[in-house]
Amino acid sequence: QVQLVESGGGLVQAGGSLRLSCAASGSIFSIYNLGWYRQTPGKQRELVATISRGGNTNYTDSVKGRFTISRDNAKNTVYLQMNSLKPEDTAVYYCRVMTAFSSYWGQGTQVTVSS
Repeated sequence: QVQLVESGGGLVQAGGSLRLSCAASGSIFSIYNLGWYRQTPGKQRELVATISRGGNTNYTDSVKGRFTISRDNAKNTVYLQMNSLKPEDTAVYYCRVMTAFSSYWGQGTQVTVSS
């Protein structure tokens, strides 16, 4: 069975930083892309950042220059470094693993940014 375990969420003041981690384990093969998404109550889940197997990255406009996605292929782990956090970044953050035929989601971790 595939498991994705997220960690690193919490409460932080505006302007602060957090680093999220997501480690994949179990019977998972050929991970191609990894991503971070976020969701607030009553809203659709939105893409935050993605990273390819070769290290190419993509970010939604609202986080460019503040967030950095990275991965450790040997450890099947993806990270999201979040700097200069704003109250509008408050959400539940989910990691996603994408293979040739399947995708898997983490359990979500709460990030709350106070003003």
